Amino acid sequence: MFPPAQWLRLYRPQWLARDAVAGVTLAAYGIPVSLAYASLAGLPPQYGVYCYLVGGPFYALFGSSRQLAIGPTSAISLLVGVSVAGMAAGDPGRWASIAALTAVIMAGMCVLAWLLRLSSLVNFISETILLGFKAGAALTIALTQLPKLFGVKGGGDHFFERIATLAGQLPATNLAVFAFGMVALAVLLLGEKFLPGRPVALLVVVVSIVVLSVTSLRSLGFSVVGALPQGLPEFRLPGLRARDVDGVIPLAFACLLLSYVESVSAARALAQAHGYEIDSRQELLGLGAANLAAGLFQAYPVAGGLSQSSVNDKAGAKSPLALIFASVAIGLCLMFLTGLLANLPNVVLAAIVLVAVKGLIDVGEMRHVWRVSRFEFSVSMVAFAAVLLLGILKGVIVAVLVSMLLLIRRAARPHVAVLGRIPGTRIFSDIERHPENEPVAGVLAFRVEASLLYFNVEHVRAVVRQRVCSTEVTLRLVIFDLSTTPIVDLAGARMLAAVHAELHAAGVDMRIVSAHAEVRDMLRAEGLEERVGQIGRRASVADVIESMQGA
Repeated sequence: MFPPAQWLRLYRPQWLARDAVAGVTLAAYGIPVSLAYASLAGLPPQYGVYCYLVGGPFYALFGSSRQLAIGPTSAISLLVGVSVAGMAAGDPGRWASIAALTAVIMAGMCVLAWLLRLSSLVNFISETILLGFKAGAALTIALTQLPKLFGVKGGGDHFFERIATLAGQLPATNLAVFAFGMVALAVLLLGEKFLPGRPVALLVVVVSIVVLSVTSLRSLGFSVVGALPQGLPEFRLPGLRARDVDGVIPLAFACLLLSYVESVSAARALAQAHGYEIDSRQELLGLGAANLAAGLFQAYPVAGGLSQSSVNDKAGAKSPLALIFASVAIGLCLMFLTGLLANLPNVVLAAIVLVAVKGLIDVGEMRHVWRVSRFEFSVSMVAFAAVLLLGILKGVIVAVLVSMLLLIRRAARPHVAVLGRIPGTRIFSDIERHPENEPVAGVLAFRVEASLLYFNVEHVRAVVRQRVCSTEVTLRLVIFDLSTTPIVDLAGARMLAAVHAELHAAGVDMRIVSAHAEVRDMLRAEGLEERVGQIGRRASVADVIESMQGA
């Protein structure tokens, strides 16, 4: 429950300097990015900085990753922004309270999931679904920032409505703002390519502030962040309760899914690179602590993003102590340097977001999925379209439902292999995949490549019945090879009994071979052994066929 008890015992003094450098670097990266993400969430810019300030230290106390950096992410920020907009009714105070309440509820869900050991359930959301979801989220986020890049107002509630609105406003593009934004984009992209892990975004922010401060560009229609409130955030309970806000529970659940999947994926990648393992269950506790702190200190839901974690890792972080140093550096900036951000142009924050979300669209992986499985690609596109048509929150829910339906579909229609003898051996394998295998006259052997459970038994029975009826030669024996069937429930046992009754009425024998121990117990309890003969663990398909031929 308290990972520092493990990593502090192994801590080396020479790591302290590296953690300090990594922490300051992370702060330099995180401040401009968090300002940009707060605008996505519809909150004042300092709220994004508060996410880094309080989320990191509390994750360091309970998280199991040594390099994961906790803060706001683009997808969660937009999810909060578009979802809270309808709940807040235009009241900024209520907006902030709902965002903080979402983080607190999410923390409670994390702790509950930790207590119930539900960490493995998130694995049911497939990578294919996430591929499409992330691409849709990236386009949705990018479209919210493009009006700032063109210096126009923008508008619209949905993806395609925003496109139409932006297209209508393009003739009014502010060329000065657009040129400034394109230069910022170019510098950020070049920095990402040639100076990976360096706080290039901070350099762009500093230069843009200086330019707007010493020139007359601001008079050309540039909108700026304005001075941030000086000082650290106060400890404050959310001014609302869950029962006061319709829809906050689904929002918190969607944030939990996004946060946990993104955080664990990033943590596993970093742990693999450094030769250690993370505890996926412990990550629930770490994220819960970070989000509880965020909700109580005027922030909103946080996660472990891959981009900020990569910055932390490449800067030399050796332990979660880097998050403490980052928090201290951010705290000092909030106390003494907030006035310097008054002339930060919003178009620069838009450029930072656009570069950040670019990594969410993995075209190479999409091409690979297209080549490997058209079905998986179609599923990915369902998630992609759901985000664009329904929005981030409903897109998350649709992605989860599609994942569950995909899992159920596969489990409900397992492959039933018809077996043939591998020439020159006593081994039997799938004759459809290996047409050179030899069928045995008068014998049909099946291998169900899944557990036999109540929701798939009718499919298995239908496949067996179809093959039996389509056999041209006279059948003498049907064999069920259960070597790849780890579980058989009562419905599965009764299905086998029903198949035996049908075959017996047609004058065909039936045998069961290679059943596992628990499967044998279930079949014997259901009385199958008295009907089909001994269900042993040593007899194979070849043994039963040779016994029949010898008789």
